[in-house]
Amino acid sequence: MSYLEPPPMPAAVVVQKDVGGLVRAYQERTELYRSQNREVRLHECRSACTLALSLPNVCVYPSSTLKFHQAYNDITKEVDYGVTNELWSSYPQGVREKLGTLTRKYKVLRGSELIALGVRNCNAPAQQPKIMIAKATPAPAAEGGDFLKGVQGAVETLFGAGARTPATAPVVRRAAPVKPAEPAASPQSPAPPATLQASVSAPLPPPRPPMIGAVPTPQPPIPRGTPAFLTPIAGSAPILEPRFVPLVVVRRRLAELGFAFVGR
Repeated sequence: MSYLEPPPMPAAVVVQKDVGGLVRAYQERTELYRSQNREVRLHECRSACTLALSLPNVCVYPSSTLKFHQAYNDITKEVDYGVTNELWSSYPQGVREKLGTLTRKYKVLRGSELIALGVRNCNAPAQQPKIMIAKATPAPAAEGGDFLKGVQGAVETLFGAGARTPATAPVVRRAAPVKPAEPAASPQSPAPPATLQASVSAPLPPPRPPMIGAVPTPQPPIPRGTPAFLTPIAGSAPILEPRFVPLVVVRRRLAELGFAFVGR
C-alpha cells in the first residue's frame, strides 16, 4: 500500500513500499492525515514519502527502512533547493542531526535508528496522555468569620430561610485574640434586623413639560368660507396658541381690509 492511497477511515495508513513522487502531492496528503489525526505506519518509505515523519501519529517498525535524498526536477534532473529545504524542515530535529544533510544519493535510516531518535515504535502501544493532578492542602480559614455569618443572615432575611449557602467541609479556625471587656452600653431599644438596601441611587428623570393644548384656550370664530381642511374637527383641542393662524386666513382677513397681494 502506498502513502497516497489510504484505506477508508478510521483504519491506519500502512505503507508497505512507497518509492516517492511529486512532493506537492505528498505534502497535500500529509496535511490531510494531520487534520484527521490519522495513524501512519511505515515499513519502506523513500523520497517524498519521508514527509510522514512530520506527523504526530506516525510510527515505524524496528525493521523499517527510510531513504532520504534531495528533491530534483523530474525533467531536467536538476536539484530543486527550495523543495529540498521544505523536506528538510519537515523532519524532526533528531532525524536532521542524524542525516547531517541531504544529497542526490540516498541516505538510509533503519527503523531501529529512528526509534532511538524518538519516533514511536509501531509494536509498542500508543502512549496515553499524562494528566497532571494538582494537590494542595486546604488553606486556613481567613479572619472575619463573623462577618460572613452576618452576610448569610442578611441573605436569609431577604430571600427566606430556604436560601442557604451549600454546606462545606468543616475547617479548623484559629482562636481569636482575647480583647479587653468594653463598658456596658446604656439600655436602648432593640436594633431593627439587618436588611439589604441598595447602595446606588440613580437620579430621577426631569419632569415632563406640560403638553401644548392640554388646557383649552379661547379661539377666535372661524371666518365664513374657510376651507374644510382648515376647519377643526368638532370636539378637538387646538394645539397651537391663538396667535398662530394659517396663512390663508391671514391673507383673507387682509384682503377684507383692502390689502392687495401681487403675485410674483
